[in-house]
Amino acid sequence: MLALAGGVGGARLAHGLARELPSGELAVVVNTGDDFEHLGLAISPDLDTVMYTLAGLADRARGWGRADESWHFMQALRDLGGDDWFNLGDRDLALHVLRGERLRQGQSLETVTADIGIRMGVQVPVAPMSSHPVRTRIQTDAGELAFQDYFVRLHCEPAVRGIRYVGAAEAQPSALLTECLAPGNLAALIVCPSNPWLSIGPMLAMPALDAWLQQPERPPVVAVSPIIAGAAVKGPAARIMADLGLPVSVIGVSEFYGDRVDGWVIDHADAALAPVLRGQGKAVYLTDALMRDEPDRARLAAEVIAFARSLARHG
Repeated sequence: MLALAGGVGGARLAHGLARELPSGELAVVVNTGDDFEHLGLAISPDLDTVMYTLAGLADRARGWGRADESWHFMQALRDLGGDDWFNLGDRDLALHVLRGERLRQGQSLETVTADIGIRMGVQVPVAPMSSHPVRTRIQTDAGELAFQDYFVRLHCEPAVRGIRYVGAAEAQPSALLTECLAPGNLAALIVCPSNPWLSIGPMLAMPALDAWLQQPERPPVVAVSPIIAGAAVKGPAARIMADLGLPVSVIGVSEFYGDRVDGWVIDHADAALAPVLRGQGKAVYLTDALMRDEPDRARLAAEVIAFARSLARHG
């Protein structure tokens, strides 16, 4: 199976899937639309969140960065009058330095990611969606903003009027993604409960992936809703939906994904919306969709896997 992931929610479900699927049966492809260069460093926030989580190194309290982190670098940077709006922990800093150095040496982002994952002890293949740069740009009432300016520096405060994925039209899928999409290689594709516009949207904007999703004869695609009872579990998804005039519910997310998704995993709190989804021709699975701890991740992952397999049998 292939999981498309980004951010904390995506990382948590990917971790559950890695626990529940036998070795060799899962690959994880990660959003790179929020990658950027800062202080001369090559930073890939979604890749790092997913890999730290899969390796058991993530900070569970913050939801991002490494556990047992220290902040001496950031304090020294502040003391010197440096630009400190984007936090970089001391342990985390090593990863960004190493990634940037290897990219400057001519290695691809996919190659660098694979090596780092092995050294971290990640047990499943993880790759960026593409080694070609794709950058999410947020169109707001304050003008068009680079993603990290909107997300971190301005705390998602400007109203969103549109989103662009610069470079996506030219981006070639990573080798891992290409291999997964080859005929006969995939049992199902799972869209993790990541922000649809910020973490999954950049991947869907790549023509090769979108064309695969539009094929009538392809493995089933199952998505886990990131919206429960009208609110995002984490992050600005609900705010973005409201800004764009979309229903703040799984219905709004379903409208965004369209026919790319065959089955929806939604929370019991949204049971009243299941008939609407079924009326759109979608299969629906109701469960407790909130991942509070690692057992929850494994439970939800097992249910998602079983649901995807059931769609494959009846497709």
